[in-house]
Amino acid sequence: MWKQEDGEGEEGERGGGEQTAGERARERWAEDRRSPSKSGPALPDEVAFVGKDVEFKGILTYSGTVRIDGFLDGELHTDGGLLVGPEAVIKAKVSAGTVVCQGTIHGDIQAKDQIVLRAPAIVQGSLITPVLSMEEGVVFNGTFEMKAQAQPEVTRDMGSNVVSITSRPPVQRLAA
Repeated sequence: MWKQEDGEGEEGERGGGEQTAGERARERWAEDRRSPSKSGPALPDEVAFVGKDVEFKGILTYSGTVRIDGFLDGELHTDGGLLVGPEAVIKAKVSAGTVVCQGTIHGDIQAKDQIVLRAPAIVQGSLITPVLSMEEGVVFNGTFEMKAQAQPEVTRDMGSNVVSITSRPPVQRLAA
């Protein structure tokens, strides 16, 4: 599993050499996930990693968070997170809690919590999720269905300060 060490990637420690595009992408990916000030999902560290030279065909079922940088053909099922790296190619039906994609996915994606598409992601297929975030530069061809998140069964009394907000403005009727 790839882990970024403290100070890795700084020019002084690399002997003055420049970073490759892949190294910069990995560092951006790791920093984006660690930074609490950025919008997006807060995912735990990866519990598994599929490297860029790995090809997997079949049904992958797991719990926790997995990062894929290789090739997956088949199905993927989890209640946890799926991180799709910039070089990954996934041809699969995906069912997950949270999906964060920078790579290529051909297939239907159903996320219980949210889907985050970050440039240069390419997604072809249907998306079903309560929350979708898409950066400029993402290519999405398919259908999108937004379903409400499952509400917790426990309710609490909010008192008299509750305000009801609807997503549609009130319709005003004009006299003829």
